[in-house]
Amino acid sequence: MNAPSDALATLALHAGLQIDPSTGAIAPGLCASVNHLVKPGEAAFSAEGVEDLAQLPFMYARWTNPTVRQLEQRLAALEGGEDALATASGVAAIAAVWLSLLRAGDHMIVSDVCYAGARELASRMLPDFGIEVSAVNLADPAALEAALRPNTRWVHAETPCNPLLRLTDLRALAERVHAHGARLSVDSTLATPVVSQPLTLGADLVIHSLTKFINGHGDALGGAVIGPRALIARLRARAGVHLGAALSAQAAWLILRGIDTLDVRLRRACDSAGRIARWLQMHPQVEAVVWPGLESHPQHALAQRQMPLGGAVLTFRTARPQAMARQLAARLRRVHYAFSLGHQRSLVVLLDTAAMMESSYDLHGEALADYRRWAGDGLFRLSVGLEHPDDLIADLDQALSTPLDTE
Repeated sequence: MNAPSDALATLALHAGLQIDPSTGAIAPGLCASVNHLVKPGEAAFSAEGVEDLAQLPFMYARWTNPTVRQLEQRLAALEGGEDALATASGVAAIAAVWLSLLRAGDHMIVSDVCYAGARELASRMLPDFGIEVSAVNLADPAALEAALRPNTRWVHAETPCNPLLRLTDLRALAERVHAHGARLSVDSTLATPVVSQPLTLGADLVIHSLTKFINGHGDALGGAVIGPRALIARLRARAGVHLGAALSAQAAWLILRGIDTLDVRLRRACDSAGRIARWLQMHPQVEAVVWPGLESHPQHALAQRQMPLGGAVLTFRTARPQAMARQLAARLRRVHYAFSLGHQRSLVVLLDTAAMMESSYDLHGEALADYRRWAGDGLFRLSVGLEHPDDLIADLDQALSTPLDTE
């Protein structure tokens, strides 16, 4: 279960906060220095043999940085984890986990539908290092069971998955993965700790693209991995040091500012998403709407247990999606036609099924049929921002309602 709203809202403001001892400044400071003064014998020249770099005095920014460390502590508190590693991007966080904790000869199962960067890393790069990868619909326990091998060491889920908004029952998945002797990581970018907390459901690690809802302002790249202190220390030593996946202090400072309002932003956006989803269901130009909070979502019961707020992303289908995409791009005034998601302004974009299959996914047979059942020829993904929902509905209505043949 999620932390109570008041507790999470308080943690978003105060966890890891360090009042400046010399000025009394309350806002987190931006420490841009790459290096710090150390006393002889206090620091290490190499990360080799150091149990936990985060416990050393600040020395070099690729290892630890005061501003980044505040961000890591706040993220850990929000997810209920012991520690966190902040990285330069969400993909860097995923790469940090897989390249640090998997070895040649290991087998990993990854959600068959997930963020394209993660999917391409798994299918195109990991095999070069001797790591076997299987793409599986993790919402299907039988498919998971069939994919498990004696050398399966890791399972990576994304829930809700981007862009289908299909869910994975994390508690059930974690129990099966652990019974097999493997570990589970969960990309919870679309949910954030306001909507779902995978560690409380049994995940070993939770991963975020901080670029999205957690920063929430579309002005900083970042990623994070949260989990047990010993596992995070191992990631910091291998990925943070040897892969150079460190987050800049400037980006960390911006993301800390975004986290201050995370709870109220997400609750507002989720509420607006629900209103818009229900309105879209009634629109004559819309063929289908997918939002976990809708009673029509095929996993609505799971959504009520695992992410009752529903999330701030929804998808919808129309006839002639390419023509509708051109129309929306030309006519929308409040909603911006653009990629990415999780910003303070609402964003919509067409995710063309054929193009996605060519670039990111290697689905065949039943997996491809399942994808097409959800996505058709293309989905419009709407990331709901902080505008008044009535203004967003009016904008979508005027853009959707123009007959396509007149454009």
